[in-house]
Amino acid sequence: MPYRDLRDFLDALGGDLRRVAEPMSPRFEIAAALRQARPDAPALLFDHIAGHPGWRVAGNLIAHRRRLARAFDAAPEALAEAYLERKQRGIDPVTTRDAPVKEVVATQGDDLLGALPILTHHERDAGPYITTGVVLCHDPATGRRGMGIHRMMVKGGRRMGILLANPPLALFHAAAEARGEPLEIAVALGLEPAIVVASVVKVGPLVPDKMAVAGALRGAPVEMVDAETVKLQVPARAEIVIEGRVLPGVRETEGPFGENTGAYFSNASPVIEVSAVTHRRNPIYPGLTPWGTDVDMLLWLAAGTEMLGQLRAQVGGVVDLEIAGGTAGFSMIVAVHGTSRPEVRRLIHLALALDKRLKTVTVVDDDVDIRDPREVAWAMATRMRPARDTILVEGTEVYVIDPSGSGAAEGSKIGFDATRGSADPSFDKARLDPAALARVRAVLGDLMQ
Repeated sequence: MPYRDLRDFLDALGGDLRRVAEPMSPRFEIAAALRQARPDAPALLFDHIAGHPGWRVAGNLIAHRRRLARAFDAAPEALAEAYLERKQRGIDPVTTRDAPVKEVVATQGDDLLGALPILTHHERDAGPYITTGVVLCHDPATGRRGMGIHRMMVKGGRRMGILLANPPLALFHAAAEARGEPLEIAVALGLEPAIVVASVVKVGPLVPDKMAVAGALRGAPVEMVDAETVKLQVPARAEIVIEGRVLPGVRETEGPFGENTGAYFSNASPVIEVSAVTHRRNPIYPGLTPWGTDVDMLLWLAAGTEMLGQLRAQVGGVVDLEIAGGTAGFSMIVAVHGTSRPEVRRLIHLALALDKRLKTVTVVDDDVDIRDPREVAWAMATRMRPARDTILVEGTEVYVIDPSGSGAAEGSKIGFDATRGSADPSFDKARLDPAALARVRAVLGDLMQ
């Protein structure tokens, strides 16, 4: 059953949601709580935000695979398959008059953003940053909808800086700027997880509209309503919508900001002039901390699962794929079964070419748990010969937020073949006796992994 909105999803979490009654500051404190929460911690809802009466902040929403699976009404072990199957379909959005996001409308005043509890995340960040706003716009030439997540720095008053490093929004902005026109945008905040995931997927000719992908992922059309000051439609059940225009020909310093790489990054970025803020009563602001496990899960489902489908279509024996936590999608582990050494090498070259962010690919056999860094390190240590099994690719594109590529004209990538590549029993993994393992789990279950 699809969730109508973020509130519906939070209600469904039950005991997997912890409410925090103690007042917390949006400057550093909430980000610290979200970043340092245990990997198996519940989602968090902060009910009292210092300096922002009536507002709430929710975070850690998809930081664990069990909650991400709940968001898609799928079993955790079947989540990748459910995503790949649904993404091939599309359910177009529908227009509605029932628009909770319009319960409060603000268009007047010099500081439209000041009421929002936008988080300041790191000690050297230049200011508060919106990290999980779904930016909506239209291609000035074709009218096609664009949709993506882009970081935005609050500069005060009605101005925000926005990093536009990825298509399609970067291309739409360039086209509008070439005509000397502003690009109208709307930023939707506080959406149920399926819409957030859809905003960062790659679309194809079968389903070119990300909002239609969102409908397919959630199993029901997204309800949309006309914005107040821009010619766009926005999700009617979002918690908050910020409307505005990206100014043509304007660039201002944006940053430093602690990015998903875990390092600071600054840029000369375009500027948004905000024209309206609408929101629900007692609104919930979505907190997502860069370099956190929410980001890991989002990248795994939207980018990693996409790559899994592509690799399976072109290389035999591909079983599963994981994005290494904390690597901003730069490092990937692939499990294979019965894949020959030449095919493993082809897989590595293919993966490195398909995703410009990807810097390292490690391929292991499917007897290795790719979600256990200890097991992956074991395969690297015992099954790989560095001189034989390392593939280096030079002259590649440098991804904009990669600190190691700062100032470089070209980058490089690397792949590791850590498969056994032989039937020699010396490569067999030492295993515990199954009957003994079952017995000790029955007796000492709370101590067992």
